[in-house]
Amino acid sequence: MPEGHTIHRLAADHRERFGGRSVRVTSPQGKFADAAALLDGTVLETTEAHGKHLFLGFGGDEWVHIHLGLFGKVTFGGAPAPPPTDTVRLRIAAPDAYMDLRGPTTCALITDPEKAAIHDRLGPDPLRDGDDPGKAWRRISRSRTTVAALLMDQKVIAGVGNVYRAEVLFRHGIDPYRAGRDLTRDEWDAIWADLVTLMREGVRANRIDTVRPEHTPDAMGRPPRVDDHGGEVYVYRRANLPCHVCGGEIRTAALAARNLFWCPACQKP
Repeated sequence: MPEGHTIHRLAADHRERFGGRSVRVTSPQGKFADAAALLDGTVLETTEAHGKHLFLGFGGDEWVHIHLGLFGKVTFGGAPAPPPTDTVRLRIAAPDAYMDLRGPTTCALITDPEKAAIHDRLGPDPLRDGDDPGKAWRRISRSRTTVAALLMDQKVIAGVGNVYRAEVLFRHGIDPYRAGRDLTRDEWDAIWADLVTLMREGVRANRIDTVRPEHTPDAMGRPPRVDDHGGEVYVYRRANLPCHVCGGEIRTAALAARNLFWCPACQKP
């Protein structure tokens, strides 16, 4: 599932291609056809992301709410747009660009109150200016749940997925099985600040890189990581490989329905 930096990047990409323009809106697949007919020929006025939720604002109180889920995919292209396939849930098109959305968990036309309800149930997002990390801290500091599970709970903090969860805990030497209430406020503030930096870089580069300069392939004389998820990381999907910092073996285990990765030597209980 895409992490929050990807959704914020998609919000910017939609703004760049279609913002302030009258657009054609269609649903070749048919599942969004009624809503598409209402929006066709209107202006895409604004775009917004919160965690893993994308909102496309068409004026008034009409928003297209998109959640890609595990299988959703967005494709952008230029003119001329090819004939859409029948798997395209939503196509947005201008004379010089188009966007196709396939396989999302959610693609729905919603109102301002419905959008507000989605925001209300989400935690603060490190990529949203003004979001308060203290809101997440109040939940974390009272919880017996592991910090690794809390970081994946979108009601606690929005946008963090499996990669950022594993990597930020490694970068701060925090055992993923430590209870949230056993974190200090200073540790939480450092985690939040690091997520802000890492995820902003993820938006800019459109990939996740988490290693510090001294642990890059060039600095260490090692081959670059080759992985569909891209980016240089410390522990994510590196089970049984040596840690870049201590040389110990990276471990993996299931936690919160996802595979957790960590270095027991660098992240001592």
